[in-house]
Amino acid sequence: MMESFITLEFKEGALHLIDQRVLPTEYTIFVCHDYREVEFAIRDMVVRGAPAIGATAAYGVLLAAMELAPTFDSDGPSAFRKNLKEACDFMDAARPTAVNLHWALNRMLSTYDHSDWKTTQEILTGLKSEADLIREEDIETNKTMSRIGNQVIPHKATILTHCNTGALATAGWGTALGVIKEAFYSGKELFVYADETRPRLQGARLTAWELTQAGIPSKLIPDSVGATLIRDGKIDLVILGGDRVAANGDVCNKIGTFMLSALCKLYGVPFYSVVPVSTIDFQLSRGDQIPIEEREASEITHPGGVQVAPDGMDVYNPAFDVTPHQHITGIITEKGIIYPPFEENIARLRPSS
Repeated sequence: MMESFITLEFKEGALHLIDQRVLPTEYTIFVCHDYREVEFAIRDMVVRGAPAIGATAAYGVLLAAMELAPTFDSDGPSAFRKNLKEACDFMDAARPTAVNLHWALNRMLSTYDHSDWKTTQEILTGLKSEADLIREEDIETNKTMSRIGNQVIPHKATILTHCNTGALATAGWGTALGVIKEAFYSGKELFVYADETRPRLQGARLTAWELTQAGIPSKLIPDSVGATLIRDGKIDLVILGGDRVAANGDVCNKIGTFMLSALCKLYGVPFYSVVPVSTIDFQLSRGDQIPIEEREASEITHPGGVQVAPDGMDVYNPAFDVTPHQHITGIITEKGIIYPPFEENIARLRPSS
């Protein structure tokens, strides 16, 4: 079973994205005609979720190449490559934490560098094919992770999830929410608690919308209720996504993840992260090396444009936090479930080149 909506789609020479800033009250398509609009869409969270950002960026490279194509003929391949790299660097700076953004941009540039394309038409056709492949691979990866992850979901499980990890956060189907959907559609009785995920309320606005679309029994809770549910033995497992995983198994995810992991560790509740291997940053040995994006104060002081804090109040608004690997039961990937010792088992997945 697939969703009735398409998170991102390249058609008619432009990238079409569901505008996640206005869900669930509005269903609007945001159209990116050039790579600058792609950068804006990523930075302003028109699109969010590490895999979705990666696929979006891939099409951003295509749009940049379309714009720069005349320079290939007028100024030569070297100038074209230099300008394409500058466009990639511009998009890469949009959000610093999720590794998939950097991964997708590098993959697109590497595809160009290792090609034997001689004309602009060959370049655009080739880059379009590679971006399409990244999108298609993400959907298939999510389905594979969902089948693998289903084994950790007990029948009649009550699950707590954080932020949004469904089709909206990916090219399609989803990571952690994909696992939940797979378990539900396979016939398991489930109940899901989705927390709000402040300050941008991805749980309330997006995960709740996806759960409703899928018909999965669920309730929306304030972030602060999770601790009580875990303490009172009402949660069988916590399953969520990840934006970057260090080589030792530390997981960087939406702010509030570390708090839930500490509660699960204290009360013996299984805690799983679901990520594609592309989200693992093999270059970083520990989670404290991951750059944490700090977002603007208005997300806290003026949620939804409504002022809730006094003028002049300082704000600390990190978008992510890092969960130490000691708090994690397992990391579900398309290559299988990684269990401790994480550093040793993650190393086995490291690409050979």
